[in-house]
Amino acid sequence: MYKVFVNELPLILTNKLSDTTNGEYFLLNQESIQLAISSLKKGKLKEAFIYHPSHDEILKKFTKEMPLVIAGGGVVSNNKGEVLFIYRNDKWDLPKGKLDKGESIEECAIREVEEETGVKGLSIDHFLQTTYHVFRHNGINKLKQVHWYAMSTDYDGKLKPEKKEGIFKVKWKGPAKIKKALENSYVNIKILFQED
Repeated sequence: MYKVFVNELPLILTNKLSDTTNGEYFLLNQESIQLAISSLKKGKLKEAFIYHPSHDEILKKFTKEMPLVIAGGGVVSNNKGEVLFIYRNDKWDLPKGKLDKGESIEECAIREVEEETGVKGLSIDHFLQTTYHVFRHNGINKLKQVHWYAMSTDYDGKLKPEKKEGIFKVKWKGPAKIKKALENSYVNIKILFQED
């Protein structure tokens, strides 16, 4: 099962018909996918399901119907145990961005964190998870697949928000401030802080 967020509402790709019993079910084709996205965006549905019998094939088939943008990002901690946040589009977010041709997803994640925040000396501790959301670019719905990594740094220099990317604040936040920031964040960001 994959949860793809559309305006913070889940579009669930599943290979289990039992998952679809309580929600609206759509076929895995271009027209149905666009209808599901539109229904979620307009608030006509709280969640929607797309079914395909093969778990291994469902994401591949879904991305044939919708352009895929692959990105990398980081949940960055410093020596004080604080986490690095950015403020963009009136929400607290984490640094992330698009994969460039020829780079690995890990290189992308580190580069994007550096570019968006000015933080240097980053190292990847481990892979966290992959999140999915739909965004609109030039009138076309696209699927963003973000590979998230836990990172650490001992950087204590000046933070530099990348204004040309619409980032106006970069802040280190301790536990209480993280909790507050997550109240004004995205579902995919909140998922990264959930305890298993």
